[in-house]
Amino acid sequence: MDEYVPAVIIGAGQAGLATSWWLTERGVRHVVLERGQIAERWRSQRWDSFRLLSPNWQTRLPGHRYQGPDPDGFMTGAEVAGFLDGYARSFGAPVRTGVEVIRVRPGRTGWRVTTSDGSLDAGAVVVAAGDLATPRLPELAAGFPGWVRQLHAGEYRNPEMVTGDALVVGAGPSGQQIARELAAAGHRVHLAVGRHKCLPRRYRGQDTYWWLDRMGLLSRGVDTLPGGRAPRRGPNAVLAGGERDLDVPSLVAEGVIAHGRLLDVDGRCATFGADLPATLAAAEANAARFRASVDAYVEATGFPAPAPSGTAAAAVVPGPQRLNLRSVGTVIWATGFRRELSFVDAPVLDVEGEPEHERGRTAEPGLYFVGLRWQSRRSSSFLDGVAADAADIAARVAADLRQPVAA
Repeated sequence: MDEYVPAVIIGAGQAGLATSWWLTERGVRHVVLERGQIAERWRSQRWDSFRLLSPNWQTRLPGHRYQGPDPDGFMTGAEVAGFLDGYARSFGAPVRTGVEVIRVRPGRTGWRVTTSDGSLDAGAVVVAAGDLATPRLPELAAGFPGWVRQLHAGEYRNPEMVTGDALVVGAGPSGQQIARELAAAGHRVHLAVGRHKCLPRRYRGQDTYWWLDRMGLLSRGVDTLPGGRAPRRGPNAVLAGGERDLDVPSLVAEGVIAHGRLLDVDGRCATFGADLPATLAAAEANAARFRASVDAYVEATGFPAPAPSGTAAAAVVPGPQRLNLRSVGTVIWATGFRRELSFVDAPVLDVEGEPEHERGRTAEPGLYFVGLRWQSRRSSSFLDGVAADAADIAARVAADLRQPVAA
């Protein structure tokens, strides 16, 4: 595969395909390299019952959007993969699947891309590899006894994989959805609750994502954040694809035992913090701020909406701070992922391996990122938000390639 290609995109998820669409529109010859299949992580890192948190109507990419019979429904992971497959076919995206990128480094014509199928020279490289590469596991995972099966949320598929009581660590959307599913399947479920944000599924007659879209909150720019930069990591807002609210008090009402943050595991017992009440209060405060922002918007605009409704979250009695692990057969780590960018051999990563960039542009000419969390706005990494960043990066790639390459 040794050849010259003006532009190389790494990754065939929504970010890589959206960038490919814009480059195609600009007439820029390029290839998209994908180590698996198109939308690989939507296929391989989602559990069977997974559904998008955003409604189908909000699945919008440049030149392509959801047009099915259920705009207010929520796609499964498999349906998202199918949607992205169709997107790639719609404009003949030049995707090469089954090609792993091993190294990207400065080269004679700009950049040298070494892959499992040979090497490419390129004038520009766009890294759209996403941030779900490597499961993030805390060191205390080593403290669990050998009889406990440990799964990351990216490996979990269905309750049949779980034996005995389950301990789910992490109360973001994945952790809470998996805890609910396991409890409904008859498992005794313990949930170690860390920082998270609550949002109602619906409020005043509309889906929460409808309000976020309507009020422009999804397009909030990164320059409005303190210091003009996104936080390295932060708690995710918790919703579930469907009509039901998802929060820790609801889970407790359904039989889940909620604990504070997991602090230690000594081979026999797990120890939790006493922080559950404070954590839940902070999470609910986020929902209260959202409801207040909707109320203010309705008041200011006169938008016809039903009167405010809803009740205060029920009080939660924390589970014990020490849990004997004798009956625990499975631990599920809903603790997120970290990027894997070790293939980038250029001084554009910080000490934690995170890209240093300005709205996707690095200090190295011709090397870009797209699809990063808060790359330029709140929705930069969303199916519905990646288009603007992809357009910006594609325009810069096209401008780069109009410049003569130094000998």
